[in-house]
Amino acid sequence: MALAVIGAGFGRTGTLSMKTALDTLRFGPCHHMVEVNSSPGQREQWRALVAGGEPDWDSAFAGYGAAVDWPGAFYWRELSEYHPDAKIILTVRSPESWYASMSNTIFPLLMKSTDPESVGLKLIAERVFGGILDDQAHAIAIYQDNIAEVQASFTSDRLLTFTLGDGWEPLCRFLDVPIPEVAFPSSNSTDDFNRRVGS
Repeated sequence: MALAVIGAGFGRTGTLSMKTALDTLRFGPCHHMVEVNSSPGQREQWRALVAGGEPDWDSAFAGYGAAVDWPGAFYWRELSEYHPDAKIILTVRSPESWYASMSNTIFPLLMKSTDPESVGLKLIAERVFGGILDDQAHAIAIYQDNIAEVQASFTSDRLLTFTLGDGWEPLCRFLDVPIPEVAFPSSNSTDDFNRRVGS
């Protein structure tokens, strides 16, 4: 199964809500970090890949029709080339609100981690943020650089920049599907995240 949608946005930009939305629109199952954390097979496969293993994208996303959030979002360049017909969705929010959310969820989790081979430490902490998790200006610069690079890489017919709170209309127009008769998903708030991971 080829990926029809590739998410290029960082975690904490509404990616779990987008996963649910894409599942609702029948573009799923949609891959997300929650899949990696809940599946030993996924976890081991991604650990090997982020440690420098040769990527096997068909195997990594076997059974999935879409992917958002890390780890897939880190590889948007490779995945968009491997799946040239896939649509790209860049989920965004204001840099300040994104950093505040990261500071209350993912960053503390990474700082407490004692597993140096984890996807979180190897990919997010090291490769995305260069091992610096406590510098707001540094983190925001990386976040904004990713947005700028994604937006410069695709034309508007292939890329949707989706701001947290935009709802169904721009997403369904971009994907050329009807708007469903349910509210747009809203999940994984800071409190939801911390309850889920036991923080």
